[in-house]
Amino acid sequence: METGEIEQSEDQPQPPEIEPLLAALQARESRVSEREVALENRIFALSAAEEEITKRLAELETAEQSLTAALSLSETANDDDIARLTAVYENMKPADAATLFEEMAPDFASGFLVRMRPESAAAILAGLEPQTAYSISVIIAGRNANAPTE
Repeated sequence: METGEIEQSEDQPQPPEIEPLLAALQARESRVSEREVALENRIFALSAAEEEITKRLAELETAEQSLTAALSLSETANDDDIARLTAVYENMKPADAATLFEEMAPDFASGFLVRMRPESAAAILAGLEPQTAYSISVIIAGRNANAPTE
């Protein structure tokens, strides 16, 4: 022990001015310990929530891939059906196809005609009433009117 240091033992009474300071330090230590426990609990809860979010995100990604595949299959099936029906109309006698196209809404009929070979579409259009042929032609011509040119 160096000179000038006073050895204090636990047996010796503390000076009265140290008692409030010691009590305040002990109270502060208790509060800090409670906050540490609360922080550890919060970190644990956040970690569990993060794991759950990661799991849910993986499930969502899987569901999105499944949905994308289903939509792609549906679109392909739809495109196949339209292509098949277009081929049927192309292979019909033009007069019979024209009679059928007269009954269709012009925007619906135009969708088939743009998919046909030009000579088949021309033969069907030639068999339509002039007003119907004109309506379908306007729809076909206006399809790309709003497309960017540059």
